[in-house]
Amino acid sequence: LTTSPCRLPTMPSQDYFEIRTSPIQGRGAFALRRIRKGTRIIEYTGERITPEEADERYDDDAVDRPHTFLFTVNKRVVIDGAVTGNEAKYINHSCDPNCEAVDDDGRIFVEALRTIQPGDELTYDYHLHRPGPFRKKWFKQYACHCGAPNCRGTMLKLPKKKKSKK
Repeated sequence: LTTSPCRLPTMPSQDYFEIRTSPIQGRGAFALRRIRKGTRIIEYTGERITPEEADERYDDDAVDRPHTFLFTVNKRVVIDGAVTGNEAKYINHSCDPNCEAVDDDGRIFVEALRTIQPGDELTYDYHLHRPGPFRKKWFKQYACHCGAPNCRGTMLKLPKKKKSKK
């Protein structure tokens, strides 16, 4: 497997990560050097489409492992990282992430939540959302393999538990 260093467009001399096989899922992004907390690592790019176009392209209910290269920006815009996207699409999910996705005026950037050491896999919490009532089958479809001690077992954002009346 070949690796490809990834550079920020505005900082071409700074290699932050490379893509290689991941123990979490498929391919992942691994730090090439120390990345300090707060560093803006890469922009999540791809074709900007409507949620309706995303639903037409990818039918989550028709597959065992739904497409996770989609990033919802807002009610009108979804980024399809599989179409003209960059290496940010290989940053895997974790329930105990070292990065976060930040919306900066409709552009999505991945930033370090804490200092990341060379060799660490870059991750962020996908907080995936499905419309409608929560279904148990989604746990298998959107299974998490991050291995974190606090792993919730799914890449989905879990519904809030209803408070019981006393």
